Amino acid sequence: MDVFMQEAIREAEKGLEEGGIPIGAVLVYDGQIIGRGHNRRIQNGSTILHGEMDALENAGRLSASIYKNCTLYTTLSPCPMCSGAISLYGIPRVIVGENENFVGEEELLRSRGVTLDVINDEKCIEMMKKFIRENPILWNEDIGE
Repeated sequence: MDVFMQEAIREAEKGLEEGGIPIGAVLVYDGQIIGRGHNRRIQNGSTILHGEMDALENAGRLSASIYKNCTLYTTLSPCPMCSGAISLYGIPRVIVGENENFVGEEELLRSRGVTLDVINDEKCIEMMKKFIRENPILWNEDIGE
């Protein structure tokens, strides 16, 4: 498995350890992680801190030329909000850990020219499946149902 996806999984596990939803992400530029994050909606009482949004926030303010040369690794298919941020900043490539438990706005991203690679990693799949089974109310809240 790719080292960057391993780091995204570590972020997801950190979120779970904190009592949150196990979704993690890392933003990679020039072979280096420049932003990492995990879903912290529960921990921070936040409406927007999905894993991808947290990674972007933690990367800090960057120039458009940096975003346009980044790859975002995320353990779960990006939701409409996160897909909007990916599109807004022109991130050209997203590596998705899994889309069996949730299929986000993959077609929107592709229609915007984003290269989307879904690897359906067994660890990502099982971690989310277990969380959804044990925490259906929190999961439904997170995806807006």
